[in-house]
Amino acid sequence: MARMGLAPVLGYLIVEENFNVALGVFVLAGVTDLLDGFIARNWANQKSALGSALDPLADKILISVLYVSLTCTNLIPVSLTSMIILRDVALIAAVFYVRYKTLSPPRTLSRYFNPCYATAQLKPTFISKMNTAVQLILVAASLAAPVFNYVDSVYLQTLWCITAFTTVTSAYSYYHYGRKTVQVINNK
Repeated sequence: MARMGLAPVLGYLIVEENFNVALGVFVLAGVTDLLDGFIARNWANQKSALGSALDPLADKILISVLYVSLTCTNLIPVSLTSMIILRDVALIAAVFYVRYKTLSPPRTLSRYFNPCYATAQLKPTFISKMNTAVQLILVAASLAAPVFNYVDSVYLQTLWCITAFTTVTSAYSYYHYGRKTVQVINNK
């Protein structure tokens, strides 16, 4: 929930070009993500179906807001942000489709949108995990660029290309491996 709450704050700070504070808030969002993962892995009674649904949603919201905001301030190219958002929209559409297919009748809206009733679990591919890491590294580097005065760096532009490559490769991996990335949990 903290990451979802910090997303609009970060977006505002970036659009207002308050990069020093935005970089600090981004680090805080990262710490909450690491802490959330640590707690979920080490205390079984802290895992929940709601939490496992909110965690990737929080990541998608945060990454989308960050990329759009950084694009508005000309720190990330429009084409790269478009590519990342299109990939995420396609993944979300696939998740909605899988949810529909694995939900047994009657398929009501209340059952469909109940995050406490899990029917399938999407297992990220290795390249998708790498893509998320690369995307976050690019966000951190882009936020730091105006603070440390390397906005026009060739290294930053190289990171754009690497991010584009991992984004396309990640999208393809989900397409290629398809059913292997989905584990049906419950078909009731």
